[in-house]
Amino acid sequence: MTAPGRVGVIADDTLQGHLLSSAVKSQGYQVVVSTEPDALEARWLSEGALDLWVVDLSSEDRWQVFLDTLLERAGAPILFCDGQAPARTDARYPKWERRLVTKLVSFIGKPPVEERLDVIPAKPPRQQIPAPREFQAIAPADRPQRVWVLGASLGGPAAVKVFLDCLPDNLPVAFVLAQHIDGSFLDTLCGVLGRDNKIFCKVGRDGEALRHGELAIAPVEYAVQFRHDGRIQSTGQPWEGPYAPSIDQVIQHVGEGFGQASGAILFSGMGNDGAIAAPRLSAMGCPVWAQSADTCAVSSQPDSVRETGCVSFSGSPEQLALQLVERVRKELNVQAG
Repeated sequence: MTAPGRVGVIADDTLQGHLLSSAVKSQGYQVVVSTEPDALEARWLSEGALDLWVVDLSSEDRWQVFLDTLLERAGAPILFCDGQAPARTDARYPKWERRLVTKLVSFIGKPPVEERLDVIPAKPPRQQIPAPREFQAIAPADRPQRVWVLGASLGGPAAVKVFLDCLPDNLPVAFVLAQHIDGSFLDTLCGVLGRDNKIFCKVGRDGEALRHGELAIAPVEYAVQFRHDGRIQSTGQPWEGPYAPSIDQVIQHVGEGFGQASGAILFSGMGNDGAIAAPRLSAMGCPVWAQSADTCAVSSQPDSVRETGCVSFSGSPEQLALQLVERVRKELNVQAG
């Protein structure tokens, strides 16, 4: 069998079919056919033509004969949707999409996507931002005064590395990276992200401390939360949802641990992880930013967060770094005044 990912969509409502197809594509699956029931070609029902059917019919009574035929002849599993999709701008949309994705993964597995860390240049062009004078007089803190979540998926490591390479020394921010990746590559990811800059990268396992000028990569095998003293603590549970680590959970737990000292940046990636928790973080008065679509390898993840209306700044990795440095500089001036 080929790698999972070939999906057919059947819907008796044009808008619903479009929303389903868009949601499936945004996760990295291939929508091979999207059709209304009475336009379905028999060839798509043959064994091996698809890996999964996603079916949504607003009136099952009307299509009972069609459903009987589909159940009898379909050569692929059938996923029946359980509710009308909200509009993409509706606050309920991210949860609807998350439920759909979880079911897709349970039926046919994750889409065949490979994150290539070896293609990230060893010495990319650097545009390091000079350290503002305000950074020089910062006294050591017992706990991080600012904790920012970096959420990323496909194409994220390259973008996050450019962002980190631009940051000046002595930046009083601790970072937590939630990157969708196989757990066996975490140490390699640490090495890649820590090259060519002064940011110390580590895997944020249970008991590790968050510190200014460091980046802790959220572990894959278990979910973590954050104590008020800045230490990482395992929840003893796996991450929620189809992908690990869960960007939504990391944003939620950082917000719970550090309150208004929190922030989040969504980088390149597929899907909508982050679109549930980011608006809640923004509602607390915390900044939520995102990588601009034109600079992403895949923009569906930051786009999905932008669509919630909570993103206050979008830019390239270099622009995001400059924006963060300027924000921290202004905060320090306010505190000093």
